[in-house]
Amino acid sequence: MLKDAIDLSALRRVLVIKLRHHGDVLLTSPLFGALKNHAPHLEIDALVYHDTAEMLTLHPAIAQVHTIDRNWKHAGLSGQFRYEWRLLATLWERHYDLVIHLTEHNRGAWLTRLLDVRNSVAEKRRGRFWRKSFSHFYTRVGRGNARHMVESHLDALRRIGVYPDEAQRRLTLVPGAEAETFVEQMLSQHGLHGQGFIHIHPPSRWLFKCWSEEKMTALIAQLQAEGQRVVISAAPNSDEMAMVRRILAPLAVMPVDLSGQLSLKQLAALSARAKLFVGVDSAPMHIAAAMGTPAVALFGPSGDREWGPWLTPHRIVTSGHSCRPCGNDGCGGGKVSDCLAVIPVQTVLDAIHELLDHERSGAA
Repeated sequence: MLKDAIDLSALRRVLVIKLRHHGDVLLTSPLFGALKNHAPHLEIDALVYHDTAEMLTLHPAIAQVHTIDRNWKHAGLSGQFRYEWRLLATLWERHYDLVIHLTEHNRGAWLTRLLDVRNSVAEKRRGRFWRKSFSHFYTRVGRGNARHMVESHLDALRRIGVYPDEAQRRLTLVPGAEAETFVEQMLSQHGLHGQGFIHIHPPSRWLFKCWSEEKMTALIAQLQAEGQRVVISAAPNSDEMAMVRRILAPLAVMPVDLSGQLSLKQLAALSARAKLFVGVDSAPMHIAAAMGTPAVALFGPSGDREWGPWLTPHRIVTSGHSCRPCGNDGCGGGKVSDCLAVIPVQTVLDAIHELLDHERSGAA
């Protein structure tokens, strides 16, 4: 037993801070459930960027989701100050007893100080300001022995004396009734019912994580030739939409194209109805894993041991490049990653067939 474990029975409210991108935020979801399971009396809030809030809203263990809008910085000095002050006042009124800060962002350190929170835990980092801002520190595993980000998040709980069991480590994402109904109606319009389709999400917000457009076209064509129904998705972003148009243009038979038409909650409802997800390292891949959908994920410069599909049947497809995962913005910073570009279409098809066969045999 830790000598400096925190007695949660004496606490009332907890604030968990995760100021990162969508997938990063979703990978914190097991922490909320594990903490609530360990101390059901706690009110647990989250602080995330506004555009990522849907990753945590409706989570049964979260009382309130507070947000920071990245656009505040464009409101001018006085406008940004008003927004920041309003947030601080809202958080102050919650009277938190514990802050769990899950990124290296200094805002978490400042907030912990300004909110005068007695108990706090963050990743161990250098710097006097950081060290003086928190009461407890958890250690991250080095890159050479990569640890999945879900486990890294849960290490913050372990450091204060909470040890989640296996059943408490699953991702949680609740689409909600409105999203479920919307997706059901949209799929019905295309004659799709149940889990009779493969969900493919070709883009990532980061170009260096994307597979060849020509190979994605060939993959879709082959799957359709085999009689598979395919549903395509992409964010309502001009670059992602343009990528999908280029991928689909050469096809003789068009798949169901829902790109740009779905919110994050609706994307989750779509993935939940698919028999398989295919995509690259991206938030939609994590969303599919959260919904328990089997996933084939292509990885290049990012690390699959840290960021792979979590606790869902999956196959990782990558190359044997000795330099990966490098984390670089393409080879030489050129936006194109050779370790992804060389992956053959047939290798991805084999992974899809293997996982589909595995799921069929498991259901039999």
